[in-house]
Amino acid sequence: MNADMARGLPDEWLRFARFFSALGDTTRQQIILLFDPGEEICVNDIAQLFHLSRPAISHHLKVLREAELLVCEKRGKQVYYRVNYPLCADVLQTVHAFVATRVERSAGPAHAS
Repeated sequence: MNADMARGLPDEWLRFARFFSALGDTTRQQIILLFDPGEEICVNDIAQLFHLSRPAISHHLKVLREAELLVCEKRGKQVYYRVNYPLCADVLQTVHAFVATRVERSAGPAHAS
């Protein structure tokens, strides 16, 4: 047992909570999946694809931006978004490494069939 984890998440895991929380909503998942690699999409184009109000879409984009899943850039009156793929890869690689280590340990000689 790792009782230290009951006291709080390690610093590197704090951003994971925001990351996974942001992805806990299907509309936000759909927004992330809209993007092709390297693509930037303006707010208006995103909003037109959904049957939600513009303020609702703006809220979803804000949650994704605060979780650092999306990066935005204002150009004139338009705001363009793109997926922060390096962050996504970093988070998922870190979680994968953690789980893979636990799988290896659980498959050790004490638990062999």
